[in-house]
Order: sequence, then C-alpha cells, then structure tokens
Amino acid sequence: MKSTAETSVVPEQRTDTGVGPSRPGPRPRRSHGALPRGLGHVPESPMYEGRFGRMFRRLPALVLSEAEIAELAQRMVERNPGDAGLDNPDIPAGYTYLGQFIDHDLTHDPTPLQLRRNDPDALTNFRSPFFDLDSVYGRGPGDQPYLYDDDNPGRFLVQRRDGLLDLQRNAQETAIVADPRNDENIFVSHLQLTLQLFHNTVMDRLPQLRESGSGPDEDDFTAAQRIVRWHYQWVVVHDFLRRIVGEQTFQDALRSTSPTGRGGPVERPDLRFYHWRNNPFMPVEFSAGAYRFGHSLVRGRYKLNTTVPPLPIFTPEPISESDPLSHFGGFRALPPNWQIEWRRFFPLDGNGSGPQLSRAIDPFLVPPLTELPEEAAPGVGALARRNLTRGVSLGLPSGQAVARAMGVEPLADSQLESPRRGAAPLWYYVLREAEVLGGGRHLGPVGGRIVAEVFLGLLAADPASYLSRDPGWRPTLEGSGDGEFTMSDLIRFTGFGLAEA
Repeated sequence: MKSTAETSVVPEQRTDTGVGPSRPGPRPRRSHGALPRGLGHVPESPMYEGRFGRMFRRLPALVLSEAEIAELAQRMVERNPGDAGLDNPDIPAGYTYLGQFIDHDLTHDPTPLQLRRNDPDALTNFRSPFFDLDSVYGRGPGDQPYLYDDDNPGRFLVQRRDGLLDLQRNAQETAIVADPRNDENIFVSHLQLTLQLFHNTVMDRLPQLRESGSGPDEDDFTAAQRIVRWHYQWVVVHDFLRRIVGEQTFQDALRSTSPTGRGGPVERPDLRFYHWRNNPFMPVEFSAGAYRFGHSLVRGRYKLNTTVPPLPIFTPEPISESDPLSHFGGFRALPPNWQIEWRRFFPLDGNGSGPQLSRAIDPFLVPPLTELPEEAAPGVGALARRNLTRGVSLGLPSGQAVARAMGVEPLADSQLESPRRGAAPLWYYVLREAEVLGGGRHLGPVGGRIVAEVFLGLLAADPASYLSRDPGWRPTLEGSGDGEFTMSDLIRFTGFGLAEA
C-alpha cells in the first residue's frame, strides 16, 4: 500500500460558486468549493500549526475511486423531502444557518483567490480562527469606517428600504460587509444584520450597563464589542454546540467545577484529541469532515414570513429578471416583503405553532443540495460528491479508523449501509453515526467529539474570550434566566424580526 504522500487521490473539483446562484449577469461567486490556502498540501505537512492541520496525524488516508464516490453520492439523495417524520425536533431550522454563520466566523480568509492559487504552501502566518465576529466587525471603525455610522459613532450602518431593514449595499446591490459570504443567502444575511443590530442595541444600552456597575472600563466601542462577543460565544457553546453534539458529549467535553473561593462554577474544556504547540489550527477532520454535518440539516423549502410562499434555499437555475423570487439565494437587495420572521426559525414566544425544524442528521441531502448548478458539481448527488471528493483529496482517514483512535467501538458494516463495505469516508460515517446512535437528533461520539473539541479548543485558545479571561463568567444581558442566554434571547434583545412581515 502506498504511503500518504504517494497515494493517488481523486483530484479536487474546484468551483467558485456559492451555495446558490445569484442575480443575472456576471456576479462574483463566493464559495467553500475552492481549496483554501495551503490546504492541498496538508497530507505532507510535518507541522503542528498553520492554517490547517490534523487531529489524527498517524492515521492512513482513505482512498476511493471516482466510481465509488459517485455510487455513494447517488445514495445520499433524500427520497422524501416533504416527510415531516424526518424532521429534527431538537434543532429548529435557524440553527442550520447559524452554523453557516459560525463557520464564516471561524474560517474568514481575506486573501484573494489568485494569491491562494499561487501560494499553496502558505501554512503559517495566518490570523488564528476565533469566535470573535471578525466577519461582522471587520478591522473596526478606524480601519474600515464605511461599515459604521458617522452620525452615531461606533454603530453599524444598516439600510432601510421600503420599510425593510437590510445590509448596507452599493449601487450594484453588493453587500458592504466584512465577509461577503454572509450574503450567500437570505437567512445568513439576516443573521449578519441581527448581529449588527445586537451591537447597536448594546451601544445604546451601554450607559445603563455602566451605571449599574456591569460595564467595563474600555471606550464605548470596545466595551460594547466585548459584551457582544462574549454573549455570542455563550450562544455558540451553550445553545448551538449543546444542541448539535448532545448533552452527554457536551458535559464530557466541557467540565464545570466550583473551586474554593468562588461563588459560581468555572468551565474548563477537556481536550483529548485536539492539541497544538504554539498556535491553534483548523483540523481538516473538522472542516472537511465532521462539521459538514450541517448539509444534512437543510430543508427542501422554507417559509420566510407570513406573505412569502415556501421556497427552496436555491435552485439549479440562476435568479432571472422574469422570476426573481424563485428561491432564497443571496447577493442581492432584500426583495419587497422579504423581512424575516425569526419565530419561524428559532423558538421565540409568539403566535403560531413554533419554528420550522431542521432535517434529521443523517446521510441524506434534500434535492436542492443534490442538484447544484452544472459548473459547480455536475451529476446526481452533486454536493455529496463534492464533499466526498474533497475528503479523499485531503487524505482524510476513514470514520472507523478515527473511531478506533478515539477508543470508540466503530459502527458495523450493517449499520453503515454503505455500498462499499469496509472503511467509510469520515463525513459519511459521522452522518450515519448520528442517525444510528443519536436518532438523527445530534451527532454521535466521533462526530460530536471532534466538533466539541475544536469549538472549545479555539475558544480556550483565544486570549480575549470569556473562557480564557473569565471562565466563571455568565451572561449579564437579560435572557432565559439562571445565567442562560440563547439565540432566541439575542434576537429578543434586538427586537428585530419579531413582528409579522
């Protein structure tokens, strides 16, 4: 058997296409399709730090042929996308796109695509990935003043058109934001807008916070930014991560203790497999494997608000002038009457039967994800094929190999239900494990542990995070009570998206 460095793998199918086509005419396409800077040479990298690295460095790569990838991808198409019995009752639909927003926060790379192509070995000298909302704040009002309001210093500029709030846009409807990926679809653009409004609301409330003694000593912008970041980090860990990995894995990965002399518990992550020497890196087992579970959460159609009919996240055809309201693709100004009702996506108090739900975490993707535009990934099971190809290109180990390295009993061939008996791709394994061991409601012990350790490890490595600076900290803004603060609480605090549109 060839070594990892010698193994011939299926080449990456690069695409600059985003999650869905945008408006007609030549438009910039933003995507996770291209290999990020330095990623193509990770198998040979001897370093423990850099932009990307490995959690399980000694495991052999899984090699699949193009035919094996295509056969597995064709089986990963959901046959009954309208079946409510395949919904996930524990994960409302909004968390699907909160997960996408979090991914953009972790993996933001402003390097132009052409420089990435010309510098494939640039594995060091990058900004460490933290939950610091740099996809929202950019480099701050001093360096990127066009993101901020001159008339209300320290606050974000938002746009109001025909009674709707939208991201600030130029004359060509391009969003003026720190990370253009946060305009990929209507849902993630509304999350970007919500976080901007969250910061503005904290700025407005800062005098009261300081009068009550809970405000820090920084200047107003820095103080508000810290409050926003820490509450966002709490949502990421205690609301999003807890739902995704399940309570048992969450409690096992984030230990809570009450040391002598402190009134409240202190949180400490228990990292068994994610280690670095000098700077944290992004493990490919996470970025190209376990964290891609989010694709299985996507619904076939969504109801945005009271007036807009159910639509898919995108379709194979671009948005046309004759049919501009065919799907929820982004990179355009918010259409009339398209203000989001967040109660349809997160568990907010109000009228109605509760939020739409995500789909179960399993190896099946809804048709909008299996019918990508031709230039993105042609063929049935397009997104699955692209993900599987990427995993092979990066030399990811099999799911069973990772399970054994973790001390977890691997799934049997009969449980995996893969057309290829034996070693299974890590991404497929994580999805099947969630279905078999988590009932489709949360990740299993392998996928859940990878996601939990990367989230908690990156948070602990950030010297400005609440987990580093004050591991006993609890949210100070009004929330669900008992020191809890969820995404629903964050939305309520802004007051945005609560009324029927």
